[in-house]
Amino acid sequence: MNWTQETVNLIYASNDGYACHLAASLVSLLENNRQIPHLAVYVLSVNMCREYQDRLKALAARYGRSLSVVEMGDLKKRFDYDIDTRGFDISAMARLFAPQVLPDQVEKALYLDCDTIVCGSIAPLYETELGQDLIGMVMEPTAYASMRRAIGLTMDDPYYNSGVLLMALGQWRAQNVLEQLLDFYAASEGSLFACDQDTLNGALRGRILTLPPKYNFFTNYRYFRYSTLTSISASYELVGEEAFREAKAFPVILHYLGDERPWIWGNHNHYRRLYEAYLAMTPWKGMKKVRGKFWYMQVWWAFNCLTWLCPKARLWISRRFGMKLIDSRKKK
Repeated sequence: MNWTQETVNLIYASNDGYACHLAASLVSLLENNRQIPHLAVYVLSVNMCREYQDRLKALAARYGRSLSVVEMGDLKKRFDYDIDTRGFDISAMARLFAPQVLPDQVEKALYLDCDTIVCGSIAPLYETELGQDLIGMVMEPTAYASMRRAIGLTMDDPYYNSGVLLMALGQWRAQNVLEQLLDFYAASEGSLFACDQDTLNGALRGRILTLPPKYNFFTNYRYFRYSTLTSISASYELVGEEAFREAKAFPVILHYLGDERPWIWGNHNHYRRLYEAYLAMTPWKGMKKVRGKFWYMQVWWAFNCLTWLCPKARLWISRRFGMKLIDSRKKK
């Protein structure tokens, strides 16, 4: 790629509730990628207030970057059928519509979840050739068996996380990928546990490029051994132990996946100070942490320790109670 001519396109999707986390991720991205001459950021807004939009634009301008807000409005109106996001905020679905709402000249883009922190250069990731594949994603071997079954996958099939997506938007438009995604979701009656993520895994099966885990390193994977992950899903052997070790030691993009969020009071997340440092560089500096989950965070800390000390016990608890806990939070 000719960095002097090409524009690197970044996508976020957010509502008011996640704007502060988006800001921390954005600052980490811009701080660590000053070497990229042309970088454009697009925020897919799901009714984000004008004040927050202006804050984010000012942040990008501070680094000499452009930030465009694309208002998505009521996302449910973009579906021809009823949908149930199973407790997740509907803004997660906005990423699926990127090829439809972004300018046609945006033929390639890197999507980042708001709960990510960029620790290094994204240039090597963005330069990755997708070939015949439509999207690049990082494997998530710990995804539950019931989630996989719902979209026709076994535990040994690759399953990917949608927190970081390298998207061939030009090919998405040429091949009507959005229509394929919506049809797949409709076939599941608009109700899949990890709504957008399950839809991408199911509809694009066989057309997903496996990215190294350092480009979407889940913070709770710090407590996993490579052998534990391959015992859960044999597909993770494609990643390789060296790549997993590199991700642990030098993650390029951190993803605060799971319940141990760095903005919750009492959390023990090993990487929480990175989030806090970048948040302090935003207009949300000094934001108070979420209260009311202190003891729950202590349970999660113990659970993470158990993951390292006794993987079999951790897996038994997860398989027996994991989906029950998740389903108990479901809401329309």
